[in-house]
Amino acid sequence: SHVLSLSFRALCLNPNCDSFSASVSFSKRGFSVRSFGTGTHVKLPGPAPDKPNVYDFKTTYDQMYNDLLRKDKELYTQNGILHMLDRNKRIKPRPERFQNCRDLFDLILTCEERVYDQVVEDLNSREQETCQPVHVINVDIQDNHEEATLGAFLICELCQCV
Repeated sequence: SHVLSLSFRALCLNPNCDSFSASVSFSKRGFSVRSFGTGTHVKLPGPAPDKPNVYDFKTTYDQMYNDLLRKDKELYTQNGILHMLDRNKRIKPRPERFQNCRDLFDLILTCEERVYDQVVEDLNSREQETCQPVHVINVDIQDNHEEATLGAFLICELCQCV
């Protein structure tokens, strides 16, 4: 199928919730998918909104998991972060930053308008080598498990139509 030959990319500022839910749904449907972040660091919810857990992109999901397990197992189990990290580490070892990737894309999906702007800005600043076109589409999704799951289904429907 022509659709399955496309190389879809799901991008999210936080490469843990939104884009990973989409990635899992995509891969189950046979799409080639990778998930990226666009921020300078990986931020996970902390004990308070103004106290996130901040990690470098070189930090593995396993290291993040063990760090949060040590900090407050009950809190991070209850809010689903440990489950999310456990799922993520079974898919790939660590988060990836979009700006550090030079792969070619057919379609880039973002889950937040700010991320869309960052992706377009980065693509426009790159030196063009192949002049291959890329489509960038934003689907606003709140970064929580329920919205990410629903958004993943909607994005998959969109990609199947493409």
